[in-house]
Amino acid sequence: MSLRSRTDDPLMGAFRDARGALLAVGFFSGVLNILALTGSIYMLQVYDRAIPSKSIPTLVGISMLMVALFVGYGLLDFLRTRAMSRIGLGIDRQLRDRVFEIARLRPLTSNAPSDAMQPVRDLDQIRTFMSGLGPTALLDIPWMPVFLVCVSLLHPWLGILAVVGGLVLIALALFTDMRSRAPSQEAAVSGARRMVMGEALRGGAESIQALGMGDRMGKRWSALSAEHVRDQLRASDAATGSTTASRVFRMLLQSCVLGLGAYLVIMEEMSGGAIIAASIMTSRALAPIESGLTHWRGFVAARQSYARLKALFQSEQTRVVPTVQLGAPSRTVEAQNLTLSAPGGGEPILRGVSFKLSAGQGLGIIGPSGSGKSTLARALVGVWQSSKPDSCVRLDGAAISQWTAEALGPSIGYLSQDIELLDGTISENIARFNSGASSDDIIKAAKLAGAHDDIVGTPNGYATRIGSGGVKISGGLRQRIALARALFGDPFFVVLDEPNSNLDMRGEQALAAAVKSVRDRGGIVVVIAHRAAAIASVDLLLAMHKGQVQTFGPKNEVLQKVTGAVPSRAVNETAKQADEPRSLKVVKLGAQ
Repeated sequence: MSLRSRTDDPLMGAFRDARGALLAVGFFSGVLNILALTGSIYMLQVYDRAIPSKSIPTLVGISMLMVALFVGYGLLDFLRTRAMSRIGLGIDRQLRDRVFEIARLRPLTSNAPSDAMQPVRDLDQIRTFMSGLGPTALLDIPWMPVFLVCVSLLHPWLGILAVVGGLVLIALALFTDMRSRAPSQEAAVSGARRMVMGEALRGGAESIQALGMGDRMGKRWSALSAEHVRDQLRASDAATGSTTASRVFRMLLQSCVLGLGAYLVIMEEMSGGAIIAASIMTSRALAPIESGLTHWRGFVAARQSYARLKALFQSEQTRVVPTVQLGAPSRTVEAQNLTLSAPGGGEPILRGVSFKLSAGQGLGIIGPSGSGKSTLARALVGVWQSSKPDSCVRLDGAAISQWTAEALGPSIGYLSQDIELLDGTISENIARFNSGASSDDIIKAAKLAGAHDDIVGTPNGYATRIGSGGVKISGGLRQRIALARALFGDPFFVVLDEPNSNLDMRGEQALAAAVKSVRDRGGIVVVIAHRAAAIASVDLLLAMHKGQVQTFGPKNEVLQKVTGAVPSRAVNETAKQADEPRSLKVVKLGAQ
């Protein structure tokens, strides 16, 4: 199978693709800076030509030319601003899917307590900066020498004064960068921590209220918010102080140019019109630096966002993307020496777990809390993958990494221990947000999960909106809808992690029937459970302890070993009392 590796730098690629448009904007900037001489030349001609000659036609002629040039200036400036907005949008359009993919997969590849949506906000920051006036100020800076040369042509001393003033403003810009860099980074870090805590408080609102932790959490939130505000204030003060100093200095410099010009006129070394022209040119020459300082905070934020995104793209693991798509699996599932740690590293949670299942078989996985059952479930469906070459999950003999998630998804059914329903209708959640799903397939999955009657009893039936901002539904219905989603489309391999934790007896009966239906149509099902009713319809059992397999084999034999009870009686008795939370006790088996 031919494979390709994703090692490109999409961030550099996006800016490289925008190079042509940026060159066009640079050309516009050049023309605009030449047209910006219009005011200076007009005043020079008025004072040195029209007024001394008292010629009305001359005044009218140069005034009409001035109006035409300023109209052209305004049109080009309008086009340049719109072009920059389109460039920012183009960069966003090229990167948004890749950035969202990183943000979506971040919780699966790292356990660092960071804001998962920060990459999305970083891209927004870059787009906003590129669409604003900050880049135009940077494009105008290379044209400063043109204005300084023009000022020098009026008189060398005026040119020297303007150059010295420009150097001072550049020094202020560098000083601003030095002062604001660290506070801006600290503000970004504290802001991310604040967002993470806010999301955690939102998710735990019920427990916080019930347990009377509101005041204590409020104090922690207030302390973190105060820290973030202090960081923001330091960054703002660093930029604002330099911006104010540059504005005052530019006004002072402009007045100094007028004063020096007046002295030179008195000494009859230049004309009176040159005074106004020199003042306007000097102001225009130094305007890009002042504009850059005004937008410095946006520039620093965009630069930090660029650096974070670049680091994310570089640190993103090289992913092997199959260019030849394998067919849907239909025969076997094999765990091969699974040794796996949580994202971000640490001690292995699974150690050498191996077993093989064939079409039509059902496996129950039991064990005490912390034995690695949920980690095994994530590994089986490819959510977590081992970095070791000899440790993997194989479907029909091929490593699960040889499929893309989109290609393998229809063949996988997964119900996680933490039930996660997305913002949308019940039908959309069951259909996995496949707009082409048929009503018959959605209803079939709901009936298999025993959820159909309860769904039609909701305010709008299958069109009822759930998730964030939707209708509040019971835990049992949430679990049955999630089970229906796992069963939708008759997937070959179904993994259910604690599927009956919120179910009543009727729900557990439906679960047992669903497991049997998967096996009857030639699928493979894995059920992770503490309650025996959930494994009533499987034929194999695997007992885990501390991340390792204690025993694996036919259900009755394994139950005999781990419970010491008569297998059939143990299972049947638990199935009858499935609505009572009874745990299967797994004992250490010595040498096994």
